[in-house]
Amino acid sequence: MLRAAGCVYAEDEAQLLLSAAADASQLGSMVALRLSGLPLEQVVGWAAFCGQRISVSPGVFVPRRRTEFLVRLAAARAFPGAVVVDMCCGSGAVGTALVNACGPLELHAADVEPAAVSCARRNVEPLGGNVHQGDLFAALPPELRGNVNLLVANAPYVPTDSIGLMPPEARLYEPHVTLDGGADGLDIQRRLASEAPYWLMPGGSLLVETSEDQAEASAEILELCGFAASVESSEDLDATVVIGTQ
Repeated sequence: MLRAAGCVYAEDEAQLLLSAAADASQLGSMVALRLSGLPLEQVVGWAAFCGQRISVSPGVFVPRRRTEFLVRLAAARAFPGAVVVDMCCGSGAVGTALVNACGPLELHAADVEPAAVSCARRNVEPLGGNVHQGDLFAALPPELRGNVNLLVANAPYVPTDSIGLMPPEARLYEPHVTLDGGADGLDIQRRLASEAPYWLMPGGSLLVETSEDQAEASAEILELCGFAASVESSEDLDATVVIGTQ
């Protein structure tokens, strides 16, 4: 049934559904949801990310494997006890992976979407992290201002006119606020870069996932806001991250 519906990895998906279903009735319901187009991760309730199972709910952005590169770069700059903010956190996958990679951190995750915040709490709070709801930095406790060592963000960077070209799983089942980066895809990056210097400690870093085509413009945005900017890419993960250091 999955193969007939066009699922590229039908056999693998079938095995995941079989392992997740408690009985034949639930399996039938889960298969029906998948055939309707619901992302597999939202059907089974978790996504594989950095070797962990991240809880994912319907209506929440599904963490992509490419974002593991963002975690890798952030982990190289983190240290035990560092104050880390996972901005536009979605399910909290990035922050969760950083704690698992680096040990105890003062982790704060923030998102504007209520469903994402609820989901992130299931992933982040058991690790001692804090989850906040609000529009970017407005979500954060004031006492973090000037005290953040590391700010990581998989912020929306899809140009508005390109959302309609995305796979149905994303454009139909993930909130557009988690995808839409404005006309050129860089609106949220501009806001992050302009406000981040007030929240980071001297020497702190801002790491933002972007696309290969947008990387040069993303770096220019950071430089205009006073950061020393660099671009890192992973061919294996098809991932690009721009790094700004105060």
